[in-house]
Amino acid sequence: MQTLGSSGKVTFKEYQPHQPTFLPPSLDELIAPDHLVRLVSHAIDRMDVTPIVATYKGGGASAFHPKMLLKVVIYAYSQRIYSARQIAKALREQIPFMWLAG
Repeated sequence: MQTLGSSGKVTFKEYQPHQPTFLPPSLDELIAPDHLVRLVSHAIDRMDVTPIVATYKGGGASAFHPKMLLKVVIYAYSQRIYSARQIAKALREQIPFMWLAG
């Protein structure tokens, strides 16, 4: 916002982008207690995913936990995001998705 001071000079609010932060906020603090993403997470946490885990063969690189993947997909669908590329983008850019993925 620009204002004219008493001297007639233009003054601006302080703007310093890209400042280093020492304590980034916890993602948990940025998600409201009643946000849909918390409901999805809670519901999936209560599910027994043993049948899904049993399908993993093991070996190779570490796999993502099935509960985390299920949470992300269900929340994405609730947000009308169906494409794997769009889900990957949401995981990089949207706080609720970051929170789910831990």
